[in-house]
Amino acid sequence: MNLKSKDLLGLRDITAEEIEYILNTAKTMKYIITTNNKKTAHLQGKSVITLFYENSTRTRLSFELASKYMGANAANISASGSSVQKGESLIDTGKTIDSMGSDVIIIRHPMSGAPHLLAQNVKSSVINAGDGMNEHPTQALLDMFTMVEKKGSLKGLKVAIVGDILHSRVARSNIWGLTKMGAEVNIAGPATLIPPGIEKLGVNVFSTVQEALLDADVVMGLRIQLERQKKGLFPSIREYSRFFGLDDKRLKLAREDAIVMHPGPVNRGVELSSMVMDGDQSTINEQVTNGVAIRMALLYLLTRRGTANEVID
Repeated sequence: MNLKSKDLLGLRDITAEEIEYILNTAKTMKYIITTNNKKTAHLQGKSVITLFYENSTRTRLSFELASKYMGANAANISASGSSVQKGESLIDTGKTIDSMGSDVIIIRHPMSGAPHLLAQNVKSSVINAGDGMNEHPTQALLDMFTMVEKKGSLKGLKVAIVGDILHSRVARSNIWGLTKMGAEVNIAGPATLIPPGIEKLGVNVFSTVQEALLDADVVMGLRIQLERQKKGLFPSIREYSRFFGLDDKRLKLAREDAIVMHPGPVNRGVELSSMVMDGDQSTINEQVTNGVAIRMALLYLLTRRGTANEVID
């Protein structure tokens, strides 16, 4: 099969079959990055551009390493060091990059929908690396890949997502992806950080962490996004941690073999206690490794659309 679109803009608009195809392809890619020779020719002759209008460590570096491991010509553009500072529009920036022969443009932008606008105006494949409070599809894919590795399947899995749901593009992409793959999703957080009507997406909404964690197979904490918030959504960081932070006592409400996840960066002692973050159930560092594998898989699949394409051996 092939991915239906030339772009990956979100998990809302792709099928469960496409998600499974990406996850299966990532298995081979992970094998490559865990060997001593991390160099392949899968993207030889291809050009991959990262265009970031927001700061990033994990996502940006992950895409850059994915590109280089597969032999692509990779370049980075940050808004602070580009013609954006001179007033150039997103469309004009995209067309300039496109005219230089790029094959893939990876964009992170503070405005929801920016990747969709870019994709409509360039020939290159566009990958959404996070747009405003909308989606972060590659993060959700690497999260699901980690769950499959640890639990074998997503179908029937009970996943608890706790924290700042309102501002989290990671939560939205995970909800779209997990529900399509047959998982049960529980969410919890301060009432002011729960989007109105989110239960319509097929999730269970709880007012306490304890209810959301009960018998969960996967526990995912989310970063408190103070940079996106208006003041007054909760009294203080200390009080948030007291009522919604994940510690070893609350974790015992989940299944004994539950795994702990977080998209990073983690505010230690706020979303997760150090004991939970560094404990045996934590998969946070494995998520980082799996992020490179997922992004390698996407680059491989998007640059081979229109060809007879099978999951590589």
